[in-house]
Amino acid sequence: MSKLGRSLHVTEETVYRDSNKRSYLVIDMVIQSGTTEHSAFVIRMDNKGVFLYKPYQKKRGKIMSGILMMVIAIVVLGGAYLLYGRYLQNKWGIDPKAKTPAYEMEDGVDYVPADTNVVFGHQFASIAGAGPINGPIQAAIFGWLPVMLWILIGGVFFGAVQDFASMYASVKNKGRTIGYIIEEYIGKLGKKLFLLFCWLFCILVVAAFADVVAGTFNGFATSDAGVVTKVAANGAVATTSMLFILEAVVLGFFLKYTKFNKWINTAVAIVLLVAAIVLGLNFPMYVSLGTWHIIIFAYILVASVAPVWALLQPRDYLNSYLLIFMIVGAVIGVFVANPSCNLKAFTSFNVDGQYMFPILFVTIACGAVSGFHSLVSSGTASKQIKNEKNMLPVSFGAMLMESMLAIIALIAVASFADGEAAAQGLTTQPQIFAGAIANFLSVVGLPHSLVFTLINLAVSAFALTSLDSVARVGRLSFQEFFLDSDTDEENMSPFLKVVTNKYFATVITLVLAYMLTKVGYAEIWPLFGSANQMLSVLALVACAVFLKKTKRQGCILWIPMVFMMAVTFTALGMTITKLSKALLSTGLDLGNTLQLVFAVLLLILGVLVAIQGVKKLLEKQEA
Repeated sequence: MSKLGRSLHVTEETVYRDSNKRSYLVIDMVIQSGTTEHSAFVIRMDNKGVFLYKPYQKKRGKIMSGILMMVIAIVVLGGAYLLYGRYLQNKWGIDPKAKTPAYEMEDGVDYVPADTNVVFGHQFASIAGAGPINGPIQAAIFGWLPVMLWILIGGVFFGAVQDFASMYASVKNKGRTIGYIIEEYIGKLGKKLFLLFCWLFCILVVAAFADVVAGTFNGFATSDAGVVTKVAANGAVATTSMLFILEAVVLGFFLKYTKFNKWINTAVAIVLLVAAIVLGLNFPMYVSLGTWHIIIFAYILVASVAPVWALLQPRDYLNSYLLIFMIVGAVIGVFVANPSCNLKAFTSFNVDGQYMFPILFVTIACGAVSGFHSLVSSGTASKQIKNEKNMLPVSFGAMLMESMLAIIALIAVASFADGEAAAQGLTTQPQIFAGAIANFLSVVGLPHSLVFTLINLAVSAFALTSLDSVARVGRLSFQEFFLDSDTDEENMSPFLKVVTNKYFATVITLVLAYMLTKVGYAEIWPLFGSANQMLSVLALVACAVFLKKTKRQGCILWIPMVFMMAVTFTALGMTITKLSKALLSTGLDLGNTLQLVFAVLLLILGVLVAIQGVKKLLEKQEA
């Protein structure tokens, strides 16, 4: 550094380690030629030598910090539950003495009464997945302020209200899905269109998440030179996740037949969870991507038709503890490390051709508002509620917890300076999240590599939990499409018996999803985001009509409904326009062709259902 000695001096040196245990030295240097701007060079040190990376600008003087973001989120979300959530509960009315569908319709398969903590675990684990981590990190290109505002405002007044209303309407209608709610209060045609929309949406979700999970489990990596190496972190995630499934079955039988109190159940669940993690870290399994696709779809086939008590409930119960531990650890890490916010508050309304409206509101779905949540709330969780008073913590509370996770993801990405994450080998959203939390907790002495691996384990486990939940919802949507409320199930035609058979409905759903999986996660995700938010529109419309028809206050759903209509119609219209131009100019491959077909169908179905619902909302109330 002799040639630069007169113009630069080192003010800070920090060693970082990435997931592959490579070391990076970040040297912060001040230019002495009259300017006060700080700059830094990232130097990679390994057995092949020393390589210089391009400098990044280190931001100074930020007014926002990780602790301040966290405190604001805790106050807003906690206050929302205590005030707004209870207001809605009192306004709509609950009957703690009423017999819930879990008891009234108990069948041991879908309708199974469960304790509040078990149903909460199922709801939280099913809706959280990777969405609240991916969305805020991707949307951070617009700055931390719009992301934070949408998470808090959307989470409270859009997402939590939708989830609560969906579960409330379902419980008050024998645990039926939003599709049946639409049939009852809007009409049979609206129900048919909605169920078809849901089924197409579920195919998209299964395809996208199956590809994500398989990629996370893939035990091999191929370099540009064609060299294949084993990826220990992925192997550990795979082993732990498979053990989760086996342990969930054991826990399911334990919960059903032992009848111990919740503290003993909790202790057993935590022991099984720790055992799976330890074994996963020590005995990674290495399986190729293609093989994992087959294994995952075989698992989904079994899981989506198995009794909920045997797999769904206990698996989500296990995963909910992992998720809660992850959130608690992240919160502790933020308060201990107090990471600085190295993002601009706001960048631009147009970033590289991506407009903040509607992109921000489509990208951040889980964590703010997600139509998928309405399917879980009305499709599975509502059938497990033991008492109506449990609906508020299970639905409204789980959504606010997810918003907190989204805020943590924002803090995580904001903690990295320009280029720092890439320099550490962190390229995907889950990796950035895990790397940041590991950096936070390393302040209290926890090993960086251990925390990094555990966070990745948690994120992967949640993506897997979403798969069989949405596959079950897709199966139910396909079955319900061919059934009406007055259908005589004892005397159905041979055709109806086949298409309403749960095994047939599951297989046809999964076959189409498997075909779409070959397109790849990156190709599917943009369309999934738009379809997901369109589903929230339809759920809000259905719930608003239900509340109006039952003489309950539903006008609070109108603003979220209208706003999300504008978002989703715009986003799907932009997608169709883009794909259509590509079709006319260069032609489309299989993936883009499927996307175009799905986008057109989803937009048409969504508009038709929305029109029918709005007409019902505008009708004069009968005396």
